[in-house]
Amino acid sequence: MSEVAQHLFAMEEYVATEEPYYLPQHDEIEVFEAAFDERIPVLLKGPTGCGKTRFVEHMAWRLGRNVAAVRPNGSSNGASGARPLITVACHEDLTASDLVGRYLLEGDSTIWMDGPLTRSVRAGAICYLDEVVEARKDTTVLIHPLTDHRRILPIEKLGQVLTADDGFMLVISYNPGYQSVLKDLKHSTRQRFIALEFSYPPRALEAEVIEHESGVDAGTALDLAKLAEKVRNLTEHGLQEGVSTRLLIYAGRLIKQGIPPRRACDVAIVSALSDESDMQRTLRELASTVFA
Repeated sequence: MSEVAQHLFAMEEYVATEEPYYLPQHDEIEVFEAAFDERIPVLLKGPTGCGKTRFVEHMAWRLGRNVAAVRPNGSSNGASGARPLITVACHEDLTASDLVGRYLLEGDSTIWMDGPLTRSVRAGAICYLDEVVEARKDTTVLIHPLTDHRRILPIEKLGQVLTADDGFMLVISYNPGYQSVLKDLKHSTRQRFIALEFSYPPRALEAEVIEHESGVDAGTALDLAKLAEKVRNLTEHGLQEGVSTRLLIYAGRLIKQGIPPRRACDVAIVSALSDESDMQRTLRELASTVFA
């Protein structure tokens, strides 16, 4: 088994076994596919819970299917045909070694363990750095050689320079709503990516997503989408961030299990969004107007 094949085998746990559900809002699928074909890294911008991660999962599955379709033997990366996808949840303590790899003790010897970025580069996987602005700036700089014509990853501890497999793609995301002077992408990093902007879906589309993902009836799903619109209008009146589609789905799942709609909204939306008593009161009143 070749080195690349070994890495692919090791990453089967990251391969989707069925198509992740995703409803496009605009032309994001076509743009992402074009970026993949041209080896262009992609930045996803949008609020929490608007579908960025699901979109990447869907595209990993879709791109794998497309590759399998054009191969004479129908072979692909993984049994399902999806491309391997490695997701890294970035945080302020994320180091370069966490991404690239490190030496580990094993008995009386040391062994090298690839980090998620290195594994992706070797195997031609999609590497998704979620909320990349949370990582230390000196850590994010190491992705620069992978985001231009070189597509290389220097590994100083091994004295190696890896050239990315043709299927490798780097995708990063962040939430502009939490943007600050201390937590923002360096311009030298930002201008290495094309950017796709995401927002919460329009009411009808969001209701369709809620219905599919939670299993509630179409009327309840539409009511939850209506409530979401009302709640998001409060971001101009003290609410830090609008309700995510994810929380609406959680509320729908509780309702499906027999929890009364207003109680489901209370635990999945009201209490999840704010600890401030006046804001919670306002949110409950909105829920009462929708679920009378």
